[in-house]
Amino acid sequence: MKKQRLLSLDIYRGITIVFMIIVNTPGSWQYVYAPLRHSEWHGCTPTDLVFPSFLFIVGVSMWFSMKKYGHILNASSVTKIVYRSLVIFTAGFLLTWFPFVGKDLSGIRIMGVLQRIALAYGLGAIICLIFNRKYLWIVTAVILLGYWAFLYFMGGNEPYSLQGNAVLKFDLLVLGRNHLYRGFGIPFDPEGLLSTLPSIATVIIGFLTGNIVGKGPADMKKVLKMVLAGLLLTVAGLVWKSWFPINKPLWTSSYVLYTGGLSMIILGLLYLIIDVFKLKAWTGFFKVFGMNALFIYIIASLWTKIMLMVKIGTAAGKVSLYSWIYSKLCVPLLGNLMGSLLFALLQVFLMWILVYILYRRKVFIKV
Repeated sequence: MKKQRLLSLDIYRGITIVFMIIVNTPGSWQYVYAPLRHSEWHGCTPTDLVFPSFLFIVGVSMWFSMKKYGHILNASSVTKIVYRSLVIFTAGFLLTWFPFVGKDLSGIRIMGVLQRIALAYGLGAIICLIFNRKYLWIVTAVILLGYWAFLYFMGGNEPYSLQGNAVLKFDLLVLGRNHLYRGFGIPFDPEGLLSTLPSIATVIIGFLTGNIVGKGPADMKKVLKMVLAGLLLTVAGLVWKSWFPINKPLWTSSYVLYTGGLSMIILGLLYLIIDVFKLKAWTGFFKVFGMNALFIYIIASLWTKIMLMVKIGTAAGKVSLYSWIYSKLCVPLLGNLMGSLLFALLQVFLMWILVYILYRRKVFIKV
């Protein structure tokens, strides 16, 4: 049986990967346009939509991939889920550990973007195949309300602050401070273990959306269902933020509803344009990214690390290849701020060349 594909989903995946590369590789972190920065703590910028969009897409894709197993939990589907989760988690850990030499495992960060994708996919898939679809909204509500209660009662006087949240306490206890991200000035992991729990709900929302678009021919009824459900979730997230702030590092329940709703709306609009109205001429650039998304994310991350490792110049004034390209090529052309964006766009172009070659040769790297 030929595997069913949804072009609008491939394009959404491709757009998400392109945006992810742009926000992850500015020429200089000192010169970044505001929409291309994460919120410092509470709030949600366009950049904060990237990761939940990808997890949402994982959920939608999961509906299609699990169709051949009858959407039930059996030996074959469990094997697929466990294998894929282990491969993605291991790839993420090895990416963090790279270049291996001189990096002591006693201080290696355990969690990360791919690790969260692996866990959210694995646990989300099992939940979606165990429970009847009409009860998945109830399961999602239990996860989000339970997470809210845990953070509220187990946190400090300011349970949603950087230093007072229960996510930090849990991850310190389970993972240890030496294995946490340090970009916030203290050991705190925005892709930690406890905050992975509500990210499972993001995957479930995607799976339920897959149930909408995955049956029968494309039509306006499906668009309306996605857009209306998306608006409902988005508004619910905005209302809930008065008590439980929208916060990406904590992956708060209001953030799940807000970003999940926006993801449904975005997919609904892409579905309308591409699958209903058949306006596909513009999609080629993003399609090649969408067909090899996880692979190109890994390659882009490795390339960034290599650019930072390679040094150029004399012994007295060596700079990384990353800095050299930005300062010597991009800044003279467009200045600091636009040059920083140009650097990021160059990375997108380089990655596009690679995925285009793979696409032309019909090489699609899956796990």
